[in-house]
Amino acid sequence: MDGMTEPTGLPESSLSTASSASASASASASASASASGSASGSAASWAGLPDWEKRFRAPRVSLPDWAEDAPARALFVSNATGTYELYAWDRDTGGQRQVTDRPNGTTDGVLSPDGEWIWWFADTDGDEFGVWMRQPFAGGPDEPAVAGLAASYPAGLALGRDGTAVVGRSTEEEGTTVHVVRPGGLPVEIYRHRESAGVGDLSRDGTLVALEHTEHGDAMHAALRVVRLDGSLVAELDDTKGGTKDLGLTVMGFAPVEGDGRLLIGHQRRGRWEPMIWDVASGRETELGLDLPGDVGAEWFPDGSGLLIAHDFEARTELWRYDIASGRLTRLDTPAGSVSGATARPDGSVEYLWSSAAEPPVVRSSTGAVVLDPPGPKAPPSVAVEDVWVDGPGGRVHALVQRPEGAAGPLPTVFDLHGGPAWHYSDTFAAGPAAWLDHGYAVVRVNYRGSTGYGREWTDALRHRVGLIELEDVTAVREWAVSSGLADPERLVLTGGSWGGYLTLLGLGTQPDVWAVGIADVPVADYVTAYRDQMEALRPLDRTLFGGSPEEVPERFRASSPITYVDEVRAPVYIAAGLNDPRCPIRQVENYVERLAARGAVHEVYRYDAGHGSLVVEERIKQVRQELEFAARHLPSATGTRPEGG
Repeated sequence: MDGMTEPTGLPESSLSTASSASASASASASASASASGSASGSAASWAGLPDWEKRFRAPRVSLPDWAEDAPARALFVSNATGTYELYAWDRDTGGQRQVTDRPNGTTDGVLSPDGEWIWWFADTDGDEFGVWMRQPFAGGPDEPAVAGLAASYPAGLALGRDGTAVVGRSTEEEGTTVHVVRPGGLPVEIYRHRESAGVGDLSRDGTLVALEHTEHGDAMHAALRVVRLDGSLVAELDDTKGGTKDLGLTVMGFAPVEGDGRLLIGHQRRGRWEPMIWDVASGRETELGLDLPGDVGAEWFPDGSGLLIAHDFEARTELWRYDIASGRLTRLDTPAGSVSGATARPDGSVEYLWSSAAEPPVVRSSTGAVVLDPPGPKAPPSVAVEDVWVDGPGGRVHALVQRPEGAAGPLPTVFDLHGGPAWHYSDTFAAGPAAWLDHGYAVVRVNYRGSTGYGREWTDALRHRVGLIELEDVTAVREWAVSSGLADPERLVLTGGSWGGYLTLLGLGTQPDVWAVGIADVPVADYVTAYRDQMEALRPLDRTLFGGSPEEVPERFRASSPITYVDEVRAPVYIAAGLNDPRCPIRQVENYVERLAARGAVHEVYRYDAGHGSLVVEERIKQVRQELEFAARHLPSATGTRPEGG
């Protein structure tokens, strides 16, 4: 289940590509200059708010995506109205307008190459099951973007210059299907498989489609296939063949040059993600051999002469330009911190969304300019992170540590576990952890085994002992935090969202004497029921992690399921769950809660009408407020006295 983060509308990858985008990581993000202020409110009301609320309410924008053939036309996401929605931006005139307006928000959108159309994905109340709609860039009524395709979960989208669309879909009945839709025509299916797959990109001339697939049964490591628009095979690349394993590939984009069939892809042949150029016609593979220690992502510069390189290493990001002709790598000047998205513009400049744990996000340019500055008050700064490395059973574990300014330990300490599991915490601005800091807590965020950014072996280490491996790393960091004098061992809070929520409930049951309070957002609580109820595309990942289905390896699912240990839980538990969540469905949460209630365990459950997290600012603030209040009620005092009922 993908990591649940604060809803910024931003893709989790480091680079944003305008030519194609999957539905789960497409154009997104920001605020309209004309939209003033449900998020920010009046100046008077803003002045009376605590800083932690201001950080959520402050208008935010994503990195603008732009149309390949009309680069002055851009699309972004913003919370300016109090809900994250899509916005159109004409960079020539400066005009901005809100494109979508839905109760639960919208973040998945794509611009057509000519900039004439905005495609956006319409689900129902956050359930991620729906259809693509489209709207003219200049404004006008929404209309179905594709006739003849029933609702589904999205599995990628690529738009061509002649109006052709390549649409990926996922359903329980059909598995993954890919359809070509020509202007005025009906969808033609060109791919179908039960295992997970998705649309990667469409070549500039509109003749080749790059697909990622896991037909070999390993959902963690995709293979690539390039086909023509009729589905006929052009080329295949599969790094899991020939005696190798655990080597994945990913599509980064076709060359932006007419008639150029080169495909930029990511590979893991040297133990980390790095780019390679694959000529699909000749089969020639050109590895770049970049001398950078961390994971490397890339996208083409618009003229095809170079690559924009994003280097993620030890929770920070660097940007580089790679010149293809000379092989020269040139560092771009970016501040210390993390880049959540970057794109190269036709004039050769680079725009990127930057933040650090202490400083709020801003869209910058390599020219030194601020590209897109949302209106209204700015978010208050927070506290910088410290890097801590702790020896764990699987190697050194990296943790990002924050403590309230001027505070001396031992402190009540929140161990915040990220979602994913294939994701990682970085030195980025986050309103959630900052809220805990404002209330006197230290915050420790652990990049446990399974996290990205520390090499392939670290990411792939979860198999068969799912959840238990991650908690071993959390234990190592917790022991450091206590022995170093940072954390009060009687006042430890375990929390997280999505996979982090799953680890929270699993940790409360397998380590009942360690944690004083547990707070789980949209968690997996009963893994077998979650497997049966979740969206189709996630089941292959679970089979890969566990080595089979619940029927094939029941003992592994039992050992890794929080409900197995629910009777051991001693700490008060707070759970927030979306009623329409397709990733961590509500029924399995209810099963766990019923078991807690049957034994009279201290718990609270908050159910809300959304999916895997909320895109509504007020809803998110409400949830954080409830979590803070729950912890305050149930944590022991500094002297070790637990409140009544705790």
